[in-house]
Amino acid sequence: MHTPDLDRLDVAILACLQSDARTIAEHIGAKVGLSAAAVQRRIKRLRETGVIEREVAVLSPRALGLSMTFVVMVEMERENLAVLDGFRRQVLADDNVQQCYYVTGNADFVLVVTCRDMADFEAFTRRMFFDNPNVRHFTTSVAMDRVKTGLTLPLDP
Repeated sequence: MHTPDLDRLDVAILACLQSDARTIAEHIGAKVGLSAAAVQRRIKRLRETGVIEREVAVLSPRALGLSMTFVVMVEMERENLAVLDGFRRQVLADDNVQQCYYVTGNADFVLVVTCRDMADFEAFTRRMFFDNPNVRHFTTSVAMDRVKTGLTLPLDP
């Protein structure tokens, strides 16, 4: 995908939306010095070009009873495309997996997983790892504190 050239106004609009995606075009326009219609046109272009991938509500895991977070390093038995793609599909289908990265180093994947409790995590490990013959090994770290989470990206002015 071709990354569009972003001017300072695009960056300012993106900064507003990263902070609160519900900010109306009139407020953004007042901040950046554009009309609401111009802001709406720019936002439409940013969506169409894939700069804005999606707009979501950020939920509190603790408020929903998902009080435990785990970082899991996963080593696959064989590193071939079919195995890797199969694991990717499995990860994409599981709501407990919040993030997944295909990485270099000792592990093949790093997962960030949210669960209600240890029993919920044990059920997760059974379906994701123990029931998958292509998983060689996994190592888990339990998050002690949620220091920073988010999807905001650094925007150069």
